Amino acid sequence: MIKRHRWSITLAVSLVACFLLLQEVAVRRAQALSNDTYQELDTFASVLAIVQKNYVEPVTTKKLIDGAISGMLASLDPHSAYLTPDLYRDLEVETRGSFGGLGIEITIKNGALTVVAPIEDTPAYHAGIKAGDQIIKIDDDFTKDMSLTDAVKRMRGPKGSKIKLTLHRNGVPELFTVSLARDVIRIQSVKAKMLPEGYGYIRVTTFQENTGDGVEKAIDDFESKDHGKVKGLVFDLRDNPGGLLNQAVKVSDDFLDGGLIVYTQGREENQQQKYFSHKKKDWVDYPMVVLVNGGSASASEIVAGALQDQKRAVILGTQTFGKGSVQTILPLDDHSALRLTTARYYTPAGRSIQAVGITPDVDVAPPKETLASITQEGGEFDENPEIHEADLPHHFQNGQKKGDKTAAPSGESTAPEAAPEKGNKGPAAKGAKAKEEKDVQLDRAIDILKHWNTFKLQLAKGELQSASAAEASKSKGD
Repeated sequence: MIKRHRWSITLAVSLVACFLLLQEVAVRRAQALSNDTYQELDTFASVLAIVQKNYVEPVTTKKLIDGAISGMLASLDPHSAYLTPDLYRDLEVETRGSFGGLGIEITIKNGALTVVAPIEDTPAYHAGIKAGDQIIKIDDDFTKDMSLTDAVKRMRGPKGSKIKLTLHRNGVPELFTVSLARDVIRIQSVKAKMLPEGYGYIRVTTFQENTGDGVEKAIDDFESKDHGKVKGLVFDLRDNPGGLLNQAVKVSDDFLDGGLIVYTQGREENQQQKYFSHKKKDWVDYPMVVLVNGGSASASEIVAGALQDQKRAVILGTQTFGKGSVQTILPLDDHSALRLTTARYYTPAGRSIQAVGITPDVDVAPPKETLASITQEGGEFDENPEIHEADLPHHFQNGQKKGDKTAAPSGESTAPEAAPEKGNKGPAAKGAKAKEEKDVQLDRAIDILKHWNTFKLQLAKGELQSASAAEASKSKGD
């Protein structure tokens, strides 16, 4: 009896201790939140109860909470999002370079679901879908007010399954529909070849696992074909939407001999990071031109900015997208995750390119579309079809004052080709025609490599002239 009595007392004491501990945790959490936060949470709880009681059909608490979280993150910036368990798994698969879908990068622009760029050699690419196309319907569902998360989920699917996209294109007065067959999108992020002039050409379509290894292998192949050296290199980052930060750092390191590549700044100490290139033996500073355009974003801008600031390569093309933010994946207990913008990144010279982009050293735009090139009568064309970060709703600024001198300067698939539905005109054929057009940016890059020493001297003189003008203006102001 005495032992039982002691055991009962011990159990009671333990329960009291647990209660006090839980109470202390609750108090600490309460202290961590402001009164304003509690008032807003009280409003949220009231709305939740009203909806569950009065909505026309029963709705689960989980569905309402998931919707509230998605809306909360979508209100912050275009890149923060709530990832359901399925979407989180898809993201993990995608970074490994394989996923089921169409091969298309999308965003929301002016309230419409809009194509940033199709990924090379995918069903979307072969169907002639182009940057700037607005997706009006997915199958029979209108995309108005559809979130990016929902749109991605609807376009993903098993290999061979069919899907229809109804599109609007600037220059084509009528909506048109394309039918596609989903495929396993295996993105070969690195493609390389020797150009007829003896220069190397490397194209990186996205930064995923092993992209750095692929670039290194391509360089090794060029060296083996040309007696251990590279005559010159064109590095193509056009329509590269970004990807993994560590791979962008690794690729930059392949072309640099020491020095800063990129650094990040956020609110937390672990978001203050600096990434450096390694010093190398027998390093060769061979001629190099990097191609960029409005579809070059995020990780590709990190590489272009590092090579530009370190005077390692000439950047050629058009203004880049301007995504200068870092997203961190924060897993939750239910196997979902948050993709949250946690920091800005800066080039070695201290430039934040957020909502600004990288300005090329040599501005070369592709030929503009003309009315004569439009297949349907009565068409109009857009003078600037590219989408940039600054066009997106809720984008944030780069944190640098206007006029600050550190501001920006003045996957493969074996998918069969998909065709538009019978009776539709032009877009797929027009896309095929575009692939046959002369690449004026690549031609200009090759011309620069041919006259490298002369061009570098001209570029240096231009920089000296700019520096002299700035110094003269400063002296005049004093």
